[in-house]
Amino acid sequence: MARGQSQAQACKVLGVSVMTFHRWRKQEAARGVHPAPAADGLVEVDGSGATATDPDRSRMDELRLENERLRRIVTDLLLEKMKIEEKLALESGGTLPRRGGIQS
Repeated sequence: MARGQSQAQACKVLGVSVMTFHRWRKQEAARGVHPAPAADGLVEVDGSGATATDPDRSRMDELRLENERLRRIVTDLLLEKMKIEEKLALESGGTLPRRGGIQS
């Protein structure tokens, strides 16, 4: 964002949602942590020219890994749910649920 990117673009680079970004900012503000500015007054936390400290970088790496794990878990659970719904529909003699449709 220090390079003029929008929040959405910065979040895309980080691989997180805008809501996650806002939650992180809120948590950091509550802890009283502020990123250290670079020599030119800009703060950069990704890519090759990162100016974030090592603890900041390792925390971001941990959060990225956690985010990846959670996405995999959600995907696995959704697939399992779809299998169960299909099995129930076939057992009850009904039709298979539509893909992408909301089931109740």
